[in-house]
Amino acid sequence: MATAKSGRGRPKKYGRPARPVTVTLPDDVIARLAAIDVDLGRAIVAAVARSRAQRAHVAPPAELASYGSHAVIVVTPVKALERLSGVQLVPVGGGRALISLEPPQSIPQLELDIRDAIERGGARGAERDALEAIAAILTQARHSHELTARTIIVLESTRRRRR
Repeated sequence: MATAKSGRGRPKKYGRPARPVTVTLPDDVIARLAAIDVDLGRAIVAAVARSRAQRAHVAPPAELASYGSHAVIVVTPVKALERLSGVQLVPVGGGRALISLEPPQSIPQLELDIRDAIERGGARGAERDALEAIAAILTQARHSHELTARTIIVLESTRRRRR
């Protein structure tokens, strides 16, 4: 008859399999890790866990970012949106963007163009989700008697960047 292991010896440091590694880090990074935990190994594990938790939050393809009585539509940039005539996406960080319309493009025309793109079926998956989410926001705004559309100033350089 086999006997159960008695559980003697040192317990696992992280509660799961681990192995020793040697790593060279800049002094400032070591100081920041030490602020998380005096044990640098535990600090690294905690930092990775935090990073994973932050990435777990998946932003919707389009949403209203509100501040006071104002809001802007913030989108995940997708090719289907960039292909629409008169539409340019302005990055705002975090993999998100604002929609900029070039004259003479208008908000009602944008809504029609988005609906046409959805009906044509060229956009699939995340692209279709983004177009549908933007269309829903624009429809809701159009039907609301409490919302008005405003223009945000976007400045664009006429000089070409050197690459």
